[in-house]
Amino acid sequence: MFAVVGASGKIGHATSLALREANMPVRAVVRHDSRSDQLRAIGCEIAVADLYDSDALAKAIAGAETVQVIVPPSLQANDGAQQMRIAIESIGSALEKTNPKRVLAISDYGAHVDHDIGMPTMCRTLEARISKLGGHKVILRSAEHMQNWARAIPAAVASGTLTSFPISTDMPLPIVSAPDVGQIAAKILLQPVEDDRLEVVHAEGPRRCSVDDVAAVLNQLLGRNIDVKVATRSQWKNGLQHAMSPSLAELLVKANDALNQGGLIDVEPDSGTVFHGTTDLLDGLRPLLPS
Repeated sequence: MFAVVGASGKIGHATSLALREANMPVRAVVRHDSRSDQLRAIGCEIAVADLYDSDALAKAIAGAETVQVIVPPSLQANDGAQQMRIAIESIGSALEKTNPKRVLAISDYGAHVDHDIGMPTMCRTLEARISKLGGHKVILRSAEHMQNWARAIPAAVASGTLTSFPISTDMPLPIVSAPDVGQIAAKILLQPVEDDRLEVVHAEGPRRCSVDDVAAVLNQLLGRNIDVKVATRSQWKNGLQHAMSPSLAELLVKANDALNQGGLIDVEPDSGTVFHGTTDLLDGLRPLLPS
């Protein structure tokens, strides 16, 4: 049995689908049963559990040989970082209670950095908790998701200007489609389980892309010119706070600071395999355009 925690998300759904296509039994763990219809339709067993309820989560994953976990940020939590820490401890406790043979945790590029760089540092906390478990542990660090551009694209379409957080708009950055991360995870999970071992791997797209590349793809999709404008740091924060709590916005601002330093939000030097997804930027951004 493969248990996928957060199976209704883009990564979790893609993992579940790929495992089912390989005729593997999948238990899809979701927070609300109302989000399980698509998973049930592909043949998943459904378990409902709140990420913050360790006992319920342990019950949901009990008996699974392999468990995939992810810690999604809570957009409106008063203290987004603390909420993630609580979820991480809940997950760790549930895994200790059930003792699966293998755990795969979805993490972030930059999680290897040992000082606070915001969101990747929260994933570093997840990695540290997972590393305490027995069995085969896989850390799958994901590059920035193409789907995160969904926050900026509607304004770019309306105004003709794409706002850039990176200062260097021509700097190629690792990026990946979220469903590709799920598919890569499934390929890893279909390999034989190994003994007590910690493995770190990375996932990014077929090529690295700059903000200028994003604008060029939007030009192609829209058939008109989209300019690029670099936002100031205060504009980053104000813009993010319109969409999420100030505490979560601060995690992303710190991550953008690290990105602008160059080399931090990247593959850890001399560490782990890099898997490449197949979705290019054009196909990744196309579904994000306003209908």
